[in-house]
Amino acid sequence: MQFREDISTWLMQLQDTICSALEQADGRSKFIEDKWEREEGGGGRSRIIDDGAVIEKGGVGFSAVHGKTPGFLMKEGEHAVSSQINKESTFFATGVSIVIHPQSPMVPIIHMNIRYFETSDGVKWLGGGIDLTPHYVNKEDAKFFHEALKKVCDKHDPAYYPKFKTWADDYFYIPHRKETRGIGGVFFDRITSDDQETFNKQLAFWKEIGETFAPTYVELIKRNKDKAFGENEKNWQLLRRGRYVEFNLVYDKGTKFGLETNGRIESILMSLPKYVSWQYNFIPEKNSKEEETLGLLKKGIDYLK
Repeated sequence: MQFREDISTWLMQLQDTICSALEQADGRSKFIEDKWEREEGGGGRSRIIDDGAVIEKGGVGFSAVHGKTPGFLMKEGEHAVSSQINKESTFFATGVSIVIHPQSPMVPIIHMNIRYFETSDGVKWLGGGIDLTPHYVNKEDAKFFHEALKKVCDKHDPAYYPKFKTWADDYFYIPHRKETRGIGGVFFDRITSDDQETFNKQLAFWKEIGETFAPTYVELIKRNKDKAFGENEKNWQLLRRGRYVEFNLVYDKGTKFGLETNGRIESILMSLPKYVSWQYNFIPEKNSKEEETLGLLKKGIDYLK
């Protein structure tokens, strides 16, 4: 019990730190907090920032929930640890989840989620990651972003970055569009070990991923918030947000977990943008910035070159 309480306390402190950094970067709006309770057990703190100077809509959510383990977790056979879950077990899950939709199409959308999960029969794991969704892919920014994540990964295990970068490319992918959601990042799920010393090392990595979010995104905001844009760029931003919505509602496992565990719908869907658009059969102009970006929404691109 103490271990999971320590994890939850650390996550709440991380939420505080990230919200403070984002408020300073925005310079105008402040987060409002909505505390909630889940009927089956647990609750959380949803913090929303709206109509800021930089951030059009953003959410930084913390949750710590518990109850009967949902059956779908035992059916995900690609994870060996799933088969260890007893159908009569109870679960505890806690995490911080972030999505920021900026005002400017020159500032990228960003997402982070880090989570800890355990069951009453002794199964436990860590999951999470950070990914970036620029409306326009800027290769210098993409390199900076991936370098920041690789630095964290390499500090803990040189195998982490290539493995988790590939995992992000595969996960943040929209099959019906045959394109990635953005330029990826790192993603990992069900990281665990029966050896406590090894698990503690995994936990240290997991924490550092969470801590790298604020300085990395604040730097990207500073680089791009004052760049000029016009109606064409705003229209493109709305279309790119449409792709974001498609992924989150059709494929995202976090959305599925929230819905299938009777989570709070406002918190689950805080990842969706305030304004979004779909245009029938949109085809970008030849040799345009929009066509260039679409050409870079592919798996396996090495932005560190």
